[in-house]
Amino acid sequence: MTSTTPDAREQIVVDMKAVIADAEELLKATTGATGERIAAARAKAAETLQAAREKLAGLDDVVIDQAKEAARTADEYVREHPWGAVGIAAVAGLLLGVLISRR
Repeated sequence: MTSTTPDAREQIVVDMKAVIADAEELLKATTGATGERIAAARAKAAETLQAAREKLAGLDDVVIDQAKEAARTADEYVREHPWGAVGIAAVAGLLLGVLISRR
């Protein structure tokens, strides 16, 4: 998953949370159902949900760590090249101004 963008990762997290919520609703809805196949499906779904929760928690930690590393890298760059950082900010501001004025 290292090749996905931060926005894609955030979308994956949102989607995973929605799947988990939907699966939990399904498990609650089938609580009263009986039968060997239903019981087996419920047990498998419960295991899958637990694994998804654990992976999601790990993914959150990875995203947070990557954001912290990006912030550290940017901070180091600004400290080493303050005038370059000012130049980059000025160019970015100019481009943003041009884009906004066109609308």
